[in-house]
Amino acid sequence: MASVHESLYFNPMMTNGVVHANVFGIKDWVTPYKISVLALLYEMTTSKPIALQERRRLNKLILPLQQGPDLTLDQFLKTVEECCPQTAYAVKLRLHEMADGELKDMEYFFATLPTPFSAIDSEAYKTSVVGLFMRHMLLAYNKLSFSQVYKLYKSLQQYYHSHYAQPGDVQVGLPALAADDSDMDLTSTEDNVGERMEKEELDTAPLHESELRNEDAPSKGPLSQKQAEYFLARQAYLLKNDENKALKPSALQDELNNMLKFNPDFAEAHYLSYLNSMRVQDIFISTHSLLHYFDRLILSGSEGKSNGDEGYGRSLRYAALNLAALHCRFGHYQQADLALQEAIRIAQESNDHVCLQHCLSWLYTLEQMKGSDSSVLTEDSVKMAAHFCLPYLVSLGIQSLVQQGAVQGKTAHELMDALKDTDILHWKHSLSELIDISLAQTTSIWRMYGKSTMAQQQAQLLLNMNSLEQVNFGVQQNNTEAFAVALCHLAELHAEQGLYGAVSEVLKHLKEQFPPHTQHAKLWMLCDLKIQFDRAMNDGKYHLAEPHVTAIAALNKTEGLYRKAQVLKALNRTTEAYSILQRLQLYCEKTKYTEMIIRVMLVTAELHWESSGFATALPLLLQALALARQHHLQALASETILHLAFTQLMLGVPEQALGVLHEAMEPILAHGAVMDKGRALLLAARCQMAIAGTRSNGQRHAALGLAVQSLGEAAAYFSMLDCKERLRDVHYLQARLHHTLGQTPQRNKCAMLFRLLDQELQAPGAAVAMRL
Repeated sequence: MASVHESLYFNPMMTNGVVHANVFGIKDWVTPYKISVLALLYEMTTSKPIALQERRRLNKLILPLQQGPDLTLDQFLKTVEECCPQTAYAVKLRLHEMADGELKDMEYFFATLPTPFSAIDSEAYKTSVVGLFMRHMLLAYNKLSFSQVYKLYKSLQQYYHSHYAQPGDVQVGLPALAADDSDMDLTSTEDNVGERMEKEELDTAPLHESELRNEDAPSKGPLSQKQAEYFLARQAYLLKNDENKALKPSALQDELNNMLKFNPDFAEAHYLSYLNSMRVQDIFISTHSLLHYFDRLILSGSEGKSNGDEGYGRSLRYAALNLAALHCRFGHYQQADLALQEAIRIAQESNDHVCLQHCLSWLYTLEQMKGSDSSVLTEDSVKMAAHFCLPYLVSLGIQSLVQQGAVQGKTAHELMDALKDTDILHWKHSLSELIDISLAQTTSIWRMYGKSTMAQQQAQLLLNMNSLEQVNFGVQQNNTEAFAVALCHLAELHAEQGLYGAVSEVLKHLKEQFPPHTQHAKLWMLCDLKIQFDRAMNDGKYHLAEPHVTAIAALNKTEGLYRKAQVLKALNRTTEAYSILQRLQLYCEKTKYTEMIIRVMLVTAELHWESSGFATALPLLLQALALARQHHLQALASETILHLAFTQLMLGVPEQALGVLHEAMEPILAHGAVMDKGRALLLAARCQMAIAGTRSNGQRHAALGLAVQSLGEAAAYFSMLDCKERLRDVHYLQARLHHTLGQTPQRNKCAMLFRLLDQELQAPGAAVAMRL
């Protein structure tokens, strides 16, 4: 059975699905590059049989070669050689015959070229992409005058010999030759040439100086309409779905500047320039390109002529809406609010309900960014979007409500029911991007609630799901924010279990998929820094954790302050740590950041422990526990219970401490991090040791036996993390227990392990009795 790509030869004409007006007003050029493509097609139809796999690769290559921008001979031959070395060599020989021969050799090539119109047994179908391309090129060649044919021949020689020129040789590049051959246009007349020259003279001023500009880039000739459309469609798709495969920002801007040089009114090029400048956070060029895009929509006739005055008004209100979104992206909330109000006013005057609905969705988004409660606006937006049959906006609104509900303490089943309704909407309308966002959001919600198993399941579901997005240009939709969020959650979940090898693999993939210059790179940067910080703190290497604080603060100020307080507390700089924690708690209460409020309370309680203020820590811990249970934050609630149990142990009530600890033991062992499991078992062993001191001999030995078992399990967990300080504490307690039980060999073994770790660490640790 013929493959899909073989339809380029045998099926009726296929198009790339892009329908635009002829904005450029220039036709395909008869260039040496196009002659190379013809030579490739000639060799494919007349040479020896090609292997099926190689022929399929060549068939996949034909459309990009035809519609894409002109390549140098070196690039062209390299591309063909990757598919079929034998054909690449034959094409090179064919071009050698024409370029090193005489003018008649090139004429002979065109005369003997088998086409679907002149050769009965030609493989190319008449109306296929290949057939129409060959016909178009033959018509163009036959229309050339003798002087134009001679100029084309000289261009072909220059094109071929430039492949063998030394790097230091001064030569005229292919783009310059293409620009000089302006009389090779199929419809070239003196008037058209004059109009082109006049357009070049009236060209707009170059864009603002920035890292997007490359002054050393050579001047290139104009692209045909199909070449420009193919280039823009490909780059826009790659920017959306796989930014790594798109051109670099500077190179892409050079190409766009070249297009706009020959046709400043090409609206789509301005829009792609806007997308490209957003990659490097260039506010000037992004604003400049966005405004010019909407201006050119009217000038090109695609809006104004078809819709009359309505076309102008539609462009104006959507321009204001997009400008508001742009300012939101850069954090300019006041400017965004003004642009949004302008868009709302124009949309109301035009009675454009769809535009008003988009404005409403951005209005509640803007309120959320400012930190205000926008739940009422969001609910109104969902109702109106459903009324006007806008499923995309309905889903975004519900997802926004779910996010707000999670922060406000709604139960998990309420949020999951709402997400289930959006999933039905997504699958019904094939909204693949929103399916990814929904799964990533579900992962985050389960993680926030402390259900690590469910979070990992949802993340794996997203990563293993076949996207509904149509696969074009050999890429899939796998570099969106949703994928970055899911991968970061997986990295943190593996780090919690001490699987640092898997963490490095996940982070390596994130760095490859989201390079530092991309917009979602901050996610994995922050994730990586937090993992390194936590690992250093667990190992007691505070000098390694301290440098990470500055980097974390650069990406997230709140997290940076919290980590700084942790380091200061570990370094016994209690006053500085307490000051930072009080300031951070006030800020989090203002922004309603509940998770951070609870964490701050826990660290503040630990500061009270440093001064033996266990009684003063109790009200703070009870308040944190109430807040965690109110918002259904199981992981933080279990952490708080650990602190409460330790406080009760220090206050001399180990029976109550052990009873409280048993309440948190199950969720910690089921969903908690390895460090939390070890700490919980170590605390349980200490409670059992304290209880054993008040029991009779028989019960005392049983309680100590349970303590020995708990310490053994805690040592296994701490060994997974290679946490030497904690292991030293465990071995110390084990040695004391075995000595009390009269188990001399076990005591000596644990004492030896303690001695080895103590010598290795070479630093006195915190007293076992004073640390959780």
